Amino acid sequence: MRRVLILLLAALTIAVAACGDDEETTGSEAGGETTAAATETAEAEAPDTGCKAAEDPAPREVEERKAPTFRPKKGTTYTWVLATSCGTIEVRLATGRAPKTTGSIISLTKDGFYDGLSFHRIVDGFVAQGGDPQNSGNGGPGYSITETPPSDLTYDIGVVAMAKAGNEPPGTSGSQFFIVTGPAAAQALVTPDYALVGRVSKGLDVVERLGKVPAAPDAEGGRPLEPVVIDKATIRES
Repeated sequence: MRRVLILLLAALTIAVAACGDDEETTGSEAGGETTAAATETAEAEAPDTGCKAAEDPAPREVEERKAPTFRPKKGTTYTWVLATSCGTIEVRLATGRAPKTTGSIISLTKDGFYDGLSFHRIVDGFVAQGGDPQNSGNGGPGYSITETPPSDLTYDIGVVAMAKAGNEPPGTSGSQFFIVTGPAAAQALVTPDYALVGRVSKGLDVVERLGKVPAAPDAEGGRPLEPVVIDKATIRES
């Protein structure tokens, strides 16, 4: 089942792009050359983001696994540390408000699941999405869980939540997550459909840097023009 993040902004982008579909399909060869030229131009004009060079990870086969039963300990603070090619981001996990979701994140992280994965989708002013072992927006950990998001959840800058397919119930998640990088998310996501993970507690400057990485149009998948990779993900307890 495809686990791409379905968002209002993406739908609007796709609707606009679809207006020219007929013309593009009648001259696919010319269209391909135009797209390639546009990509080359974007790469040439891309600003220095301050991120280090990284290689796009190859798709990874993931063995089927059962959903973890681990639940965070009460009274313990869990911080999800993501060392990325753009810098280190620390996320204070919302273990009290989302024990199942954060328990899954903690278990996957301790298994090394997120090491070497990419942010395969970046939308300026909106979100940066990662955590797909197939590096395509289609993959997951081999299981899904569902946990109703808090009713007062808003997707403000720095909030981290789980991605899901549009036809899945609210709070469904696998391994893909997104970090809100700009105000467009709060404007587009007006209902709490996406499972809460936590909030960035350190590294908002890295989040801003990550959100500015040049990427393809969201209607084409939003893939960064230069790979952005999670070098290492760890859990810190205090």
